[in-house]
Amino acid sequence: MNLFDNSGNNNESDNNANTAVNEFKNNILQPLAERLRPKSLSEFFGQNHILGEGKPLKNMLDAGFIRSMIFWGPPGSGKTTLAAIIAGISGYEFYKISAVSSGVKELREIIDKANTNFKYYGRPLLIFIDEIHRFNKSQQDILLHSIEEGSLVLIGATTENPSFEINSPILSRATVFTLNPLSEEDLNMIVNRALASDETLKKNKIKLEEDGMEALIRYSGSDARIMLNALETAVNIAKPHINNVDDGKIILDATKIKEAYLRTSKYDKTGEEHYNTISAFIKSLRGSDPDGAVFWLAKMLDSGEDVKFIARRMVILASEDVGNAEPDALNMAVSCFNAVNVIGMPEARIILSQVATYLASCPKSNASYLAIESALNDVKKFPGVTVPLHLRNAPTKLMKDLDYHEGYKYDHNYANHFAKQKYLPEELSNKIYYRPENIGKEKDIKIRLNALWGEVKDYRE
Repeated sequence: MNLFDNSGNNNESDNNANTAVNEFKNNILQPLAERLRPKSLSEFFGQNHILGEGKPLKNMLDAGFIRSMIFWGPPGSGKTTLAAIIAGISGYEFYKISAVSSGVKELREIIDKANTNFKYYGRPLLIFIDEIHRFNKSQQDILLHSIEEGSLVLIGATTENPSFEINSPILSRATVFTLNPLSEEDLNMIVNRALASDETLKKNKIKLEEDGMEALIRYSGSDARIMLNALETAVNIAKPHINNVDDGKIILDATKIKEAYLRTSKYDKTGEEHYNTISAFIKSLRGSDPDGAVFWLAKMLDSGEDVKFIARRMVILASEDVGNAEPDALNMAVSCFNAVNVIGMPEARIILSQVATYLASCPKSNASYLAIESALNDVKKFPGVTVPLHLRNAPTKLMKDLDYHEGYKYDHNYANHFAKQKYLPEELSNKIYYRPENIGKEKDIKIRLNALWGEVKDYRE
C-alpha cells in the first residue's frame, strides 16, 4: 500500500491510516516564506513602479503579451515569485533552473523541448533562470536562437548589473525590469498577511509587539524571505517559554526577534550573513589586516561565493580606501577582476588571496573619496555656477567674439609646465577638495601640490 495513497476502502482501519498520513504530511511544513509565496499579482507586494496600473510590466501582462525579460534587483525583492506568477498568467509550460547548479546539458534539453513544442503546437516554453549572470557568455549564447525564433521565452533573474553580465544580443531581445528593495510599508503588509493567513501562525496565536515589528523589518535588509523565516524562528524560540505567553498568545518583542535573526544567520549567498561576511572582509582590508582578510575570503570561497563579486568589491576598495597612497592598488584590483573572470575556481582563489593580502598591506588614504563627496556636495549647493570664460571651448567665431577661451594660459608654455591660473568658479575660488595624506605615494603628491599652489592654496593642513 502506498503510504500517501488516500484512495483505499472506507473502513475504519483505512480512515485511521489516512488521518495519520494527513497529520504526518501537515507536520512536514515548508518554511514560512515558501508557504506564503504569492500565487497571483493581487498577493504580491511592492514594485509598483512596474506593476502599478499603467506601468510597463502590468501593461504587458494585461495585454497577454509575454516577451523575454530580465529582472534585476536585490535578494528578496520578488524576482523568483514574480516569474512564477507570470508563468501562471501565461499558461506556458514552465521550467525553472539555477545558473549555479545547472549546466549546458540541462539547458540544451529544455531548449530542444521548447523547439519541438513550438514546431508541433506553436506554443513557446517559458524558462526562468535564477542568477543568470552566473552563466558565462557561451552558455548564454545557447539561448539566443530559440529566443529569436519565439520557441523560448526567457525570464532571467540577476543581482548584478545586466549591462555587464548579460550578453548584448540577449539584452537587445529582452526587457530589463529593475526591482527595488522592498519598502518598510511593503514589509509591514507582508508580515500582516502572514499573521492573518498562515494556518500554523494562526494556531500559535501570535502577538507581535510594536518594537518586535520594527526589529523584524529593520534586521531583514529589505529581504522578505529572510524576514518571514526569522518570524517563524522567533515563534519556535518563544513557544517553550511560558513567560512569553500572555492570555494564550505568544509574545514576540524586539529581543525575541533579534535572537531569531542571530540563530538564522548562517552563510547564504543571498542572505544576511552574505553581507556580514563581505563587510568583515572589506573592514579587514581597510584595517590593514591581511590575516583577517584571508580568513573571511576563505569563508566566502568555501561557501561558493561568486569570485567576481569578491573581486569587484576589491576594485572599489582599491580606489576608496587605498587611493593615491598606492596608485598601483587599482591596477592590481582590476587585473584581479579580469583574471578571475577568465580563470574561475579553484585557481582564482590564489589570485584573490594575492590581491587581498596586497591591498591589506598597502598604505591607506580615502582622500580621493572625500574629495568627490565634498565636490558633489558643492555642486548641489551651488547649482547656478557656470564655467569661467577662459576655460570654455571656442570652436566658432561667435564663441571667440563672446570671449570664450580668452585669457587661458597653455600650461606647457610655462616653466615646470605650470601656469598657476584659476580653474574653479568664482563662488568656489581656491577651494580645496583633495587633501593628500602624509602616507605612501600620497605624501609625495602633497609636497608637489604645495610647491605649486602654496601661495594660493595650502595643502599642508
